[in-house]
Parts: sequence; structure tokens; C-alpha cells
Amino acid sequence: MLLEGSCHCGAVRFTVDSHTPHPYMRCYCSICRKVGGGGGSAINIMAEAATLKLEGRENITDYRLKREGAAADEPSPSHRHFCRHCGSALWADSDHWTQWIYPFASAIDTPLPAPPERVHVMVDFAAPWVVVPEGESEHRFHRYPDHSIEDWHRQRGLYVD
Repeated sequence: MLLEGSCHCGAVRFTVDSHTPHPYMRCYCSICRKVGGGGGSAINIMAEAATLKLEGRENITDYRLKREGAAADEPSPSHRHFCRHCGSALWADSDHWTQWIYPFASAIDTPLPAPPERVHVMVDFAAPWVVVPEGESEHRFHRYPDHSIEDWHRQRGLYVD
């Protein structure tokens, strides 16, 4: 599925192909909370990095995460990309999995399919004021689930060829 995305001010626009377009995973870690401006962020759309087409590359800034317990000068393999003008979160990626990027659902302009259920990850780190939804279609994990984004989509017949 071709995904079109952009920042709020329009300085950055991109397209990317995804086989896993359902935004089902909500993360409650401090990074997602703080850079997302809310109780958590959906960073679960996975796309093929080689298909990324980008307008406005010069308007992107990269926040390189600091790993917990790492030396101050040890670079993290994880990056988050933002518009340097309006601060919109665009996508995350990792030096370990260079074949993938992880667009933020909030940056995608293409109508995304609604997931049949949601997965809440890193709930141990949710802010005290955040109410993590409960119910039959709400699945909670203290950290990360054992399944991958691709596994989740394939197991539910939602993987798009």
C-alpha cells in the first residue's frame, strides 16, 4: 500500500510502500510520550526504506536516541526524524534494520485502515494520568510483545501484498 505523508507546515512530504498499514500499536514509553506530545504514540506502521520518496529533505532533523545505560558518547542505532520548522514527527528508523522505516501514523495523510484490535506496549512506563484502555480488543504488554509488526498483520490476514 502506498502511504503519503507530510509534516504540519508542508515543508516535508513523502511516500513509502507498506505491507503493514494498520496502526495498531500504541507505545507508552517516555520517548513516545515526550516527543509525541501526549499519552503515547503510534509508531507501528512499517514500510520499506528503499521505497521512500522525499520532498524537503533539507527540512528534516534527526533526533538520535540515547540508550539507557549507554556511555554518553555511544551513539544509539535509533533515529527519529522531524520537520525542523514545525516539529512534526515523521518516522523512526534504526541502523540495525536499514531495510525498514517506521512512519508515525500521525504523519500519514493516506486514509489508514482501522485495526480490529490494539496492542499497548511499554505500559510499565505510562504516565500516571494516562488511562490505558481495557477490553477484549485491547492487549497490554509490560514491554514489547513477542510478535513483530509483520507477524501481527499476517496472523490476522491483514498483510498487504
